[in-house]
Amino acid sequence: MKPSLFDLYRPHAEPSTMVAFAENTLDRRSEYRAPDCLEQAFKAENVHAFALASGKLVVKHDEKIIDPLFAPYELAELDPVPEDAILLGYLKNGEPRLAIPVRADPETLQEPLKATDGRTLYRQQMLDDDLLGQFAQASSLMTWNSNNRFCGKCGSPTRSEIGGYRRVCEACGHTIFPRTDPVAIMLVIDVERDLCLLGRSPHFPEGMYSCLAGFLEPGETVEHTVRRETFEEAGIRVGRVRYHASQPWPMPHSLMIGCYGEAISFDIRRDEQELEDCRWFTREETAAMIERSATSGVAAPSVAPGTTTPPPKGAIAHRLMRDWLDWKLD
Repeated sequence: MKPSLFDLYRPHAEPSTMVAFAENTLDRRSEYRAPDCLEQAFKAENVHAFALASGKLVVKHDEKIIDPLFAPYELAELDPVPEDAILLGYLKNGEPRLAIPVRADPETLQEPLKATDGRTLYRQQMLDDDLLGQFAQASSLMTWNSNNRFCGKCGSPTRSEIGGYRRVCEACGHTIFPRTDPVAIMLVIDVERDLCLLGRSPHFPEGMYSCLAGFLEPGETVEHTVRRETFEEAGIRVGRVRYHASQPWPMPHSLMIGCYGEAISFDIRRDEQELEDCRWFTREETAAMIERSATSGVAAPSVAPGTTTPPPKGAIAHRLMRDWLDWKLD
């Protein structure tokens, strides 16, 4: 039988380190937080915070430097909401790192301040890998706390505890913890013909094709989700499945679980509500797409009609495609 990536070791020691939002060296101490940990963090002389305005990260931006960190005194003009702050964790030197929502309008900030969403942060490489991972944690926790201000059991208000790492109902005592939504994202491979399956959703940028993906449903394994979603979206049946890498995705609080799936049927019957197009790509076509993205710079390229492009570098779909090309099969 022809050797394939389903038989051999992955091409990188840990491919999850090669995607955006994945690096984060903060010591979260999530199991060892005192009730007053947030108050104590605010008192630290070296404390710094991310400021989020309507879900966007506020940064100090001049021609050469992008600084996403604010000392507490710098936040006053942004109208912060300190009671909703989150203690993300601590640097190795003990410096606390916070995330604080601010009421400032992200569209009317004055220079040198500007507000930027998560996709722009990674596509334009505005932050280093560690800060980008800290932003992912901040954005996900901020969204979760904001969406859970009321108890799901009795409807009463909840309060934040231990620096935003749990919420407790003030009436019935029901306790909830931060949530991560698992998403399977898969590159399905026709081993014999050496093809990969890519599709495009109507909301994708012009010309972009990507891996198929879908949320895990209750009672499913990751492998089952890969098979179900591929069949539902493309009519392709999948046999062997192997995990490859994962990626935190703070839009709003997902974990992308990257897999390869081995196609055991090959005639595409796409779901026209989900996909605008779906087709098999050769290794050469896929390599050409990756090459176009490598030479187009950090911003999304403008493409000629009929030109295909991959997801941006840093997205796990890009990593799955790149690593399929890099896999050594001899």
